[in-house]
Amino acid sequence: MKITRIETLRIPAYPNLIWVFVHTDTGLVGLGETYYQPTAVEAIIHDFAAPMLLGQSAFDRERHWQALFCWANFFGYAGAEMRAISALDIALWDLFGQHVGQPIYNLLGGRSRERIRVYNTCVNTPKYADQDGFLKQPGELAQSLLDEGITQMKVWPWDRFAPQLQVSAMTGPAGWSAVGPVGHDLSPEDLQAGLQCVQEIRKAVGSRMQIAIEGHSRWDINCALRIARALEPYDIIWMEDIIQPDCVSDLRRLVSETRVPQCVSERLFTKFAFREVLAAGAAHIVMPDVIWTGGITEAAKIAVLADAHHLPVSPHDCTGPVNLLACLHLCAAIPNALAMEIVRGFVRGYYTELLTHPVEVRDGHIALEFGPGLGTKIRPEVLQRKDAVRRVSE
Repeated sequence: MKITRIETLRIPAYPNLIWVFVHTDTGLVGLGETYYQPTAVEAIIHDFAAPMLLGQSAFDRERHWQALFCWANFFGYAGAEMRAISALDIALWDLFGQHVGQPIYNLLGGRSRERIRVYNTCVNTPKYADQDGFLKQPGELAQSLLDEGITQMKVWPWDRFAPQLQVSAMTGPAGWSAVGPVGHDLSPEDLQAGLQCVQEIRKAVGSRMQIAIEGHSRWDINCALRIARALEPYDIIWMEDIIQPDCVSDLRRLVSETRVPQCVSERLFTKFAFREVLAAGAAHIVMPDVIWTGGITEAAKIAVLADAHHLPVSPHDCTGPVNLLACLHLCAAIPNALAMEIVRGFVRGYYTELLTHPVEVRDGHIALEFGPGLGTKIRPEVLQRKDAVRRVSE
């Protein structure tokens, strides 16, 4: 099965997503995806990766991964290069599964479980104003999730108090964004205002809801420790990226100086970055992003590293529908999967518009039963959109 053509697709309505289609001489087409700066990723796929892959065997995933990584790493690997490698790797796994008629999780060793618990990241979508909810009515939001069987939610009540980029495209109508500089000064009033979200959830639903705190790397170590210590009485399941994850010794301080479990990090690319964190004992929960960190090939290795340190894995998805499917195959196969991130407004919204076989959440879980490969494709009507931006290498 030889690679004959590599095609990418971008659609303006989904400005951060890019899909890659790896065509073969058998007629099978593998599907991959990544997220963020898609025009940069498009250039990497066609100008950098395609010349190395065209004419090669679609089965040689490990060889292709190593070749692409070695070349990218000669100039510094992280960024668009790893996103491109990740998308291509997922497409090659999809091809292999289609060829042998098996879902990817069977190619990874078979299922360790039949379903995975999900948690909801509380962003605003057309269907659900969940970000407004955790800021204004956190108790009611928690109850609405419990009514669906969802028993964990992720919120970021302190981002609004961090320094903001002076760019209207980033801050938006609310005047603040998750993206921005590190904060060094958190007032007692702002510390309490953020804590109120957690207090209201506990007041409304008690311990029935697990609460994760997203930090978006907005605080220095001193502010992070103050936030963590304020959270200690509330049985938080994890604090995620409350500081930038580029200093292992500082991550280790969070682990050793507070009782709140630390989750690290969708921003780390490849097993090499996770190795340093795990060797230092600087995390309690491992959160790789499959479409950033190197695809299924690399994410599976990261999961093995985490398992060797007796730690669970909870993959990141606040990005795209193919990523969710790739993560679910990983969660099905690895023994140490903890929970799967979703945004309920995405899963019940635009993910259903894009996929032929979207996933369904029932009673707070997703059943891990899929067809060959990823078990889904991009809908034909999406591929035929007049505003679709295509590029082909062959």
